[in-house]
Parts: sequence; structure tokens; C-alpha cells
Amino acid sequence: MPSKKIVDLLGDKASYLLEHKATAIDKSTITLPSPNHIEEIWVNSNRSNQVLRSLQTLLSHGRLADTGFCSIFPVDQGIEHSGGSAFAPNPIYFDPENIIKLAIEGGCNAVASTYGVLGIMSRKYAHRIPFIVKINHNEFLSLPNKYDQTMFGTIRSAWNMGAVAVGATIYWGSAESARQLKEVAEAFEMAHELGMATILWCYTRNNGFKVDGVDYHTAADFTGQANHLGVTLQADIIKQKLPTNNGGYLATKHGKTSPLVYEKLTTDHPIDLCRYQVLNCYRGRVGLINSGGESKGSSDLADSVYTAVINKRAGGMGLILGRKAFQRPMKEGIELLNATQDVYLDKDITVA
Repeated sequence: MPSKKIVDLLGDKASYLLEHKATAIDKSTITLPSPNHIEEIWVNSNRSNQVLRSLQTLLSHGRLADTGFCSIFPVDQGIEHSGGSAFAPNPIYFDPENIIKLAIEGGCNAVASTYGVLGIMSRKYAHRIPFIVKINHNEFLSLPNKYDQTMFGTIRSAWNMGAVAVGATIYWGSAESARQLKEVAEAFEMAHELGMATILWCYTRNNGFKVDGVDYHTAADFTGQANHLGVTLQADIIKQKLPTNNGGYLATKHGKTSPLVYEKLTTDHPIDLCRYQVLNCYRGRVGLINSGGESKGSSDLADSVYTAVINKRAGGMGLILGRKAFQRPMKEGIELLNATQDVYLDKDITVA
């Protein structure tokens, strides 16, 4: 029986999530997270010994060390939104050291942030927690606002500061996605050559993905395809938003899909929708981590546990959770990070 705390946080959704039996894609047909993830997946790949070591370093740190799961603490909102919008609720995080301290005290596998945040503290902390350098960003100071990912530094700079991995975003579906694809593919190749792992934020973005008042940016079919494109670029881990609906292709009537996606491979249950995301990560060979999303205040703890349960039961590798943790006092942020990690440590919460 899962812990009472987790059951209580799930509330009236507890049985809906914890007792669900997946029938669309059987768990026996996907690769599940494992303490032996490197030996089972990457030893047979083209990744170098140095990349394998970097991946193992990431998976062997923090409270989830050597479980096959990971909890990553990401903070790039100072660029993606603005320093004011991100850190005004808790101004201590204007100081990069507090970002890294929260990741360490919160028992995370790694901290993911900007060249500036990690670079200014690298000599003090690169050996204490794995660094993931986010190499591109969408900045909102330009007027009018634009939605594009721009490179902010070099791969060698990330390597010099001691990073074990780099992360990047591609806005799949956007007019700029072809250029972003080329830039990220070249950056990931260089990162692998230098021995670093790669993580891709596989987000969709196009005004045409909103149809008749319904937003399909997080539809399972769209995000699943974004994941499939991401693993094609040889990302070692995929970051994706939790699916909230399905049928994006049916609504926009562009691209190609199959009726079997909706009739056989998915249902309307959130765990089954997330499993379709896992399916598109080479049937789970490449780990899927879901994002925690924006902070909504008092519901953040319950929302984070909800997301963790869906990801774990779908066959995902973990969570990458930022704003919900740093936009509150550090003690509460640590408790929130630990609560989501407890989902992955709870042996009674199994893959559906």
C-alpha cells in the first residue's frame, strides 16, 4: 500500500491513479527505468565511455541515486520569463548560490541552469552536485515578444565548468524549428564528443495548435511526436510536459497520424497518455522526465505528487521540477522536492 501521505495528497484521485491498469500499451513491451540503465541501454550505443560515465554520475547522485529514476532541479526562468517574474516571490534566488543549495539540500540528482548561474559558482559546487547547463533560451525583453530559442554560449564552456550534461529546447512546430533542430543537433554532437550527456526539452509551439478554443500544445499525439524527433537527435533524456489531452493531429488536420494511435495505443486516462510519450522515446529506452509546470500556490505539493505518480506509473524516469520549489521558502521547497522523490522511492507505487 502506498504511503498514507501520498494517498492523502492525491485525495479523490488516489484510486483513479494508483489502481489503474494500463491496457493500451502493456508494460512488458516497454523498457522500464532500472538501476542498470547504463548497462542495459547505453553500453550498446555509440555513446563514448566518457558519456556513459556522465550519465552514471547523474543517475548516481541524490536521494534517488542508483534507482534508475532522477529528480532534476531546473532554474532558467530568469531568462525565459524575467528575473522579476521568476524570483520576486522569493528574492533569495536572485543569488545563484541559493539555486544550487536548494538542489543539494533537496536531494536532487542534478541542477540545471544557465551558463551564468552555474559558471559563477562552478569552482565551489561542480564536484558536489552534477551540473546541467541549459544552452539556449527564449528571452522576453525584446518588444514585441518573440518565441524563439537562441544559443547563449558554447559547449566547450559548459565542459570547462565541469558540467556532466547540457540541455536545450526545441519549439517543435514553430517556424524556427528547422534552425533550432540544426543548432541543437550540432551542439549535442559536440557535447557527446566531449563526454557530456544531452537532455532535450521537447516542447511544441504554434498558434495553429489551438483549435476551436482547445489548446493541443500538450496533446499526447503532438508531444509524443516531439519526443520521437528528440530521440532522433540522440538526446539521452527527454523532457516533456505532462499530456493534458489528445487528438492534436485530428484537430489541426495537418501532418500524418493513424486511427490506431487513438483506438489502440491510447485511452483518455492520463497514465495511458503519458505512456504514449514513453512509447515515442524508443519504447522507453530513452528516459522520459516530465516537467513540474508553473507554481499555483497552495496546490503545488499535491500537483507535483500527482505528476510524479503519472510519470512513474507510465514508465517514465522522473521529474524536472523548478518553480513549484523555488517560488516558496527554501524549507518548503525542500519538502516539496522530497515528496515527489518519495513517489519514486515507494515500492508500492508500481508501473501500471
